[in-house]
Amino acid sequence: MGCGGLTNAEWDRLELFLRRGGVCGGRWSDHRRVVNGVLYRVRTGVQWRGLPERFGPWETVCKRRRRWSADGTWQMLLSRVQAAEGAADGIDWDVSVDSTAVRAHQHAAGARKALPSVISKRGAGARDEPGRFGTAETGRPSGGGGQVGECLGRSRGGFTTKINLVADGRCRLLAFVLTPGRYGDGPELERVLEQVSVPRTGVGRPRTRPDQVLADKAYTSRRNRCYLRRRGIPHTIPERLEQQRHRKNRGSRGGRPTGFDSERYKKRNTVERTINRLKSFRAVATRYEKRAYIYLGTVTLAALVIWLRT
Repeated sequence: MGCGGLTNAEWDRLELFLRRGGVCGGRWSDHRRVVNGVLYRVRTGVQWRGLPERFGPWETVCKRRRRWSADGTWQMLLSRVQAAEGAADGIDWDVSVDSTAVRAHQHAAGARKALPSVISKRGAGARDEPGRFGTAETGRPSGGGGQVGECLGRSRGGFTTKINLVADGRCRLLAFVLTPGRYGDGPELERVLEQVSVPRTGVGRPRTRPDQVLADKAYTSRRNRCYLRRRGIPHTIPERLEQQRHRKNRGSRGGRPTGFDSERYKKRNTVERTINRLKSFRAVATRYEKRAYIYLGTVTLAALVIWLRT
């Protein structure tokens, strides 16, 4: 996975899904050159003004990256590629869940807060929820602003953003969500699994339920286990020592021990390898974007390239 652009075979898989017209009936600059410029920046983490001239004006590449992050184009391309892999039975549905902290650059701070009118429409307390809240008429998702609204927070690693992700058995991202760096892993299990949705190429609903979920001790809460049982998803999650002691101390009221397959649990290394591949993109390993939706688009493009090249 060098710094070069997409190959002819990879571009052929994406070209059919991209619009030919631009804003207000205008014409886009060449899609392939611009996408290769965005990919070059995601791969190397170079400043936009340092983008090589072969990709055209850096302003064009930067604005296209931002616009497609806002309107969901990157996510649409990723869904189409996942649908093609699903139709070919190329997805291993023994998935693993984990998270990784990403150090945020000092320039990632300082995003303007949401307008009061937008906050009031969401109700009291909604400003504390991280992530995106739809697309505004201006082409920019509404909401956000502040550290929590833009998925930034202080943790042991410093000024960070956390990527919670689900990886299939072939080390590819099925779904992911952003949270501030100080947020825990366990409470985000339900949210990230709800993002798993692989469309069908023909008639039928998207597939949303994995065959098996593997996770570490951070996800061993009773709430997570009840959620997985309610959806009928088998899971392999080790139990903490204090949970085992508490259950034994309660005697018959403590219930039966949770099932745990140590051999199957060895497959959880796929999510660690997925994180390793994801962080080979320098603009993912270090967050430079102020807005969470733009950084989400950066992660989505990196995931798209991983799917194309696996």
